Amino acid sequence: MERWVDAYVRAWDTNDPEEIAALFSESARYFTAPYREPWNGQATILEEWLGRKDAQGDWSFRYEVLGIDGDLAFVRGWTHYETDFDYSNLWVIRLDGDGRASEFIEWWMAEEGTA
Repeated sequence: MERWVDAYVRAWDTNDPEEIAALFSESARYFTAPYREPWNGQATILEEWLGRKDAQGDWSFRYEVLGIDGDLAFVRGWTHYETDFDYSNLWVIRLDGDGRASEFIEWWMAEEGTA
């Protein structure tokens, strides 16, 4: 799981379309918030990601894999933006047989007093 998360962080940093697409299966679903419709399919994920990408070198990220149960993993992350915004992240990742995410749930919350 660490390899997938590290690849995600690399893609986040580079915003390279090939690196982003390689993370997700063709029919993946990417959930960005509770009660919001997911981004459906690799092409939509790529389009949405690039439409709201972060600037390279503007942030730092660290994470801890909380648990793995079969094809499902739970990751806690901490994001710090150079503009003094900090976020706590919870990711739920379901990988397919090829090691790509078929489902990715990314929920984040601003740390108190930073956003």
